[in-house]
Amino acid sequence: MLLHDTALVYGRYLRQSLRSRFALLFGVLTPLLYLLFFGPLLTDLPLGGEGSSWQLLVPGLLLQLGLFGALFAGFTVIIEKGQGVVERMRVTPVNRLALLLGRALRDATVFVFQAVLLVLAALVMGLRAPVAGVLIGFAFVALLTLSLASLSYALGMKVRTPHEFGPLINAVSMPSILLSGLMLPMTLAPAWLDALSHLVPFRYLVDAVRDAYVGRYTSAHMLYGVLVAVGFTVLAVTVGTRVFRTAGA
Repeated sequence: MLLHDTALVYGRYLRQSLRSRFALLFGVLTPLLYLLFFGPLLTDLPLGGEGSSWQLLVPGLLLQLGLFGALFAGFTVIIEKGQGVVERMRVTPVNRLALLLGRALRDATVFVFQAVLLVLAALVMGLRAPVAGVLIGFAFVALLTLSLASLSYALGMKVRTPHEFGPLINAVSMPSILLSGLMLPMTLAPAWLDALSHLVPFRYLVDAVRDAYVGRYTSAHMLYGVLVAVGFTVLAVTVGTRVFRTAGA
């Protein structure tokens, strides 16, 4: 029943996304602009890592795409609560975990699709990376989206208005972006800032995807990235499910 219910919820929200093709394509605009206008500035700079500047920048942009989009996913729950959609779902026998997974898996599908578009644009601009590394990057985007969307939906169930939701998300997203090394490797930072960045879980995902883009699939960064991504996803889905159950979603 869990798989059946998840498929029903997933299909419902995926159809909503497909009806809004403009929003689907517009979501990739910000990282694409970084790619077009920021990427060429790094071409000849020593960035302290293996591979080209594109192999350092594109993994960060992929995870930025998932991070930004998934964190703000909870806005839809706040809107649905106001429209009575959540209340109508509450009286159905649908599994509460399915209500969360269906939404979050839709988000993962959308952002992986946008990640594919971003990588295609990067290939045109000069990115060269092994196919296996690119696919690993998509897998990390999916896990990051699934985990952050689950937490975002849980937060959306707890707050009452978008005005409360927005500042909380900004308070999380900005330090995460600055300390995870999305734009530039944290190895370029002072020692104290590099040490502080290890407290941010997204740092390990960025390092893992960058290693994948240069063909290093058995590095310590890859191991830590996989462990953090899987562990964080399990924790986030567990927390999100508990909130959905207690909130009567």
